[in-house]
Amino acid sequence: MSVRARPGYCGLDAAMEVISGKWKILILWALRHQSHRFGALKRLVPGVSEKVLIQQLRELEADGIVLRTTFNEAPLRVEYSLTDRGVALNEALEPLGAWGREHLPAKV
Repeated sequence: MSVRARPGYCGLDAAMEVISGKWKILILWALRHQSHRFGALKRLVPGVSEKVLIQQLRELEADGIVLRTTFNEAPLRVEYSLTDRGVALNEALEPLGAWGREHLPAKV
């Protein structure tokens, strides 16, 4: 559900709505340095199905986090990248990642 379609209670509620889902944070991480085509994203987010990846990308696009660019070429080329809002969201998530590395045991 798009953040704009639901009344928010606080900033954290809106942020959690945008990143909810198992794969969105991993998609954001995969796009942090450069844009990627769908196939590359699928490889960078192992375990995600095509259907779910498409759904999550559409939701992130609707929330203004991801930009989908279609190039008028043959064959058709589509790339996904972060918008300025997406870059800011990734930066906001960095301290959360640092907390996880510091406080959670590494998987064996």
